[in-house]
Amino acid sequence: MKILVIEDDAKIANSIAMGLGEAGFQVDLVEDGGEGIERARAGIHDLIILDVMLPNKNGFQIMTELRAEGFKPPFLILSAKRSLQDRVRGLQLGGDDYMVKPFAFAELVARVQALVRRASVAKPDALQLAAGEITLDLLGRSVSRAGKAIELQLKEFFLLEYFVRNSGCVLTKTQILKKVWNYDFDPQTNVVDVLVCRLRNKIDKDFSHKTIETVRGIGYVFKEPQPRQP
Repeated sequence: MKILVIEDDAKIANSIAMGLGEAGFQVDLVEDGGEGIERARAGIHDLIILDVMLPNKNGFQIMTELRAEGFKPPFLILSAKRSLQDRVRGLQLGGDDYMVKPFAFAELVARVQALVRRASVAKPDALQLAAGEITLDLLGRSVSRAGKAIELQLKEFFLLEYFVRNSGCVLTKTQILKKVWNYDFDPQTNVVDVLVCRLRNKIDKDFSHKTIETVRGIGYVFKEPQPRQP
């Protein structure tokens, strides 16, 4: 599950990203309201954690515009504004939950999990991601290929999900590092190569079609396997 955090306090944002990452979520961080609304419009996130006071466009404006455009994923509002009037306004404008800063991180995780579960029940199609004969269960984080279950570790699952969502696109090692780990690594590190090797061994084993190809000097490309003909 992917979460977009729009928060201009770097310390809070990084803390949220690290904690949610440890809880098994993928997190993208944005500090600017204008950039945040554009990232949200990409439609790749399952939930938005949103500060109210943001540069260029505040959280209430972001929610109002996105909801008017038919944006469906839930919003969790984070704000230092404590009044009942502010909380009511945030929920009326399209927020699904409202937390006042400072907050207990364990409560934030619990509320995120509750919102994700609620959204998944409302939109069952969002629970799965498919690429030909490969199917990913995004809630249970399980994978199968041609009906055969494949056991993946958490980072392997995140990497496969990133590949599938960008099928046919060449992805650089730097892109993979930022998306799968949510941190900046030395681009010369071999951590990506190691993870790709492990994933290849699991999803391509016993299959003639190899899904992940190396693009020399650049990165990797995922090529969707076609379902087998009966």
